[in-house]
Amino acid sequence: MSGYEAEETIKRIKSHKGVQAVLIVNNDGVPIYSSTNDEEFAIDHAALLSQLAAKAKSTIRTLDPSNDMTFLRIRSKKHEIMIAPDKEYALIVIQNPNAGTDHEVTDMA
Repeated sequence: MSGYEAEETIKRIKSHKGVQAVLIVNNDGVPIYSSTNDEEFAIDHAALLSQLAAKAKSTIRTLDPSNDMTFLRIRSKKHEIMIAPDKEYALIVIQNPNAGTDHEVTDMA
């Protein structure tokens, strides 16, 4: 994917209702792109969610060595987190699962 295509994809993802953050992280859990201006948020989430994705991938491989994780989605009361891992990077999207409902959550904590 070219840089232009990546930028367009990120723009398209950010335009979805409820998207609060888009992160691209390397295999070490270091954010190389963040749509949020909150550097601490980006660093903390990138590191922790990368560890979670690595553990999920390891678990899947342990259960079936011929299988691999292609996507991880977690939903809580306040957030829905989607992780799409690749060989060198992972795309992480954090969104409000209640966007557009009467009980919309606005804080990111």
